[in-house]
Amino acid sequence: MSTLEADAMREITYCDALREALREEMLRDDRVFLLGEDVGKHWHGAFKVSRGLAEEFGEERVRDTPISESAIVGAAIGAAITGMRPIAEIMFGDLSTLAMDQIANQAAKIRYMFGGQTAVPMVVRMPFGAGASVAAHHSQSLEAWFMHVPGLLVAVPSTPYDAKGLLKTAIRNDNPVMFFEHKLLYGMKGSVPEDEYLVPFGEADVKRSGKDVTIVATLFMVHKALAAAEALAKDGVSVEVIDPRTLTPLDTETIVNSVKKTGRVVIVTEGCRTAGVGAEVAAILAEEAIDYLDAPIKRVAEPDTPIPFSPVLENFVIPDEKKIIKAVKDVL
Repeated sequence: MSTLEADAMREITYCDALREALREEMLRDDRVFLLGEDVGKHWHGAFKVSRGLAEEFGEERVRDTPISESAIVGAAIGAAITGMRPIAEIMFGDLSTLAMDQIANQAAKIRYMFGGQTAVPMVVRMPFGAGASVAAHHSQSLEAWFMHVPGLLVAVPSTPYDAKGLLKTAIRNDNPVMFFEHKLLYGMKGSVPEDEYLVPFGEADVKRSGKDVTIVATLFMVHKALAAAEALAKDGVSVEVIDPRTLTPLDTETIVNSVKKTGRVVIVTEGCRTAGVGAEVAAILAEEAIDYLDAPIKRVAEPDTPIPFSPVLENFVIPDEKKIIKAVKDVL
């Protein structure tokens, strides 16, 4: 990185990066507006991502809604197909289940069923993930559900840089985007340019290069995978860590090429193991890279159980560095 490039970077939180993306896109395009429970000036959203936006843009463009996820997403769909670019916030992503008809049967299908005569340019932002001791109804990772629905795009940023760049790309996209934000990432700091930039969908990022084993990880698990890779390096094991950044579209080329190079792969995700993101990635590798694999594919994920409220039990079910290191040693 040049001195000029370094000077243009600063350290900000994941939360602030998202807020910057929202503000910049609202300034750029007056069709962009926010809606959701308590996103306005009295509360600024459950995780304060929309702080200050209602004061700057007014209550017409930062709209508090009733406590009804189906109404939030339904209103966003209606606004999108009539020319607006809504960003709907679901206070906890688990509650997207209350709007599944609107998401899976309406937003995802309208463009197809109308033969492309209308689009649904909307973003649904959702805090997800475990680790905060908020129990089974507020701790799930359901991104695999939305991968299964044709017509939806799925973004899973793990860093402030990716959060800002992907959110700006999502807002400008003419398709519905499910935008997953791990709640433990909001306070994490990272380098973000001051200048305008976008992160394209469908381009994975190699967070760490290596030659012995590939780890494919998403969201908060990316940071645990990087910590595990650092620990393994002390034992002489060179680990490559790949962050897909979006699950739909999924950059299979980068993942497959990495596995062709290393011959071994561990997939780390926070959702339940059965029919999860890891299962889909494993299936792709079995179809496209089986001749290059020197060991069975390993998945590290949560067991098929609701997330416990007890911190001790919650920490037991969440994948951690020890479990990732064990999986890497198993494939070696």
